[in-house]
Amino acid sequence: MPHYRWFATITAVFVTSLIVSNIIAVKLISVGPLALTAAVVIFPVSYIFGDVLTEVYGYGRARQVIWIGFGCNVLAVAAIYLSIRLPASPFWAAGSLESAQASQQAYEAVLGFAPRLLLASFIAYLVGEFVNSFIMAKMKILSRGRHLWMRTIGSTVVGQLVDSGIFILVAFVGVVPTDRLVPIIVSQWLVKSAYEALSTPLTYVVVFYLKKSEKVDHYDHATDFNPFLWNELRRP
Repeated sequence: MPHYRWFATITAVFVTSLIVSNIIAVKLISVGPLALTAAVVIFPVSYIFGDVLTEVYGYGRARQVIWIGFGCNVLAVAAIYLSIRLPASPFWAAGSLESAQASQQAYEAVLGFAPRLLLASFIAYLVGEFVNSFIMAKMKILSRGRHLWMRTIGSTVVGQLVDSGIFILVAFVGVVPTDRLVPIIVSQWLVKSAYEALSTPLTYVVVFYLKKSEKVDHYDHATDFNPFLWNELRRP
């Protein structure tokens, strides 16, 4: 297996953006008339670097990173859950029992995860990322490596639609009025897709630099696209 100089760095950025987005998603922000989670400021970065991984290193490597990201996210959630369940020291904060209890409540409010939201996030992430990577790889073959902008934006538009749709439906059906679900999905989808489109010049810079530095430009002509494989197995 070839050694790539920047692969670990790209993986680190991808995983970090994923984990941080889940932590800060508890805050709702306003972008003009739209109500969005604070995760929108960084979560699309995972899609941008997902595109970079597939474009440069191929679907097989991107598949590995998607599962690494999932595993790291599960580990982070487990660690946060355990830290919440551990009893707070009475000397936490100002040193009184009341202040310790208040600090514990604030800690839980910021870092706590509702099981349903967590399930929605995990499912949406896996399906959305694999759809994005699959489309990116197939479009590269069909376009013979031309029109990178079309591949990055096209794959993200579909992947983010799947991601936003699954997350909102799994998380909020029965909680939010039905007539509000579609507008929420559309607003999340449009903002995330616009993020990708605006980042296209940066994506070009990163992709071309990596291809030159790593001396690789992978095409998935014989790749097995089964998302549950770990290595870079190919069809005979």
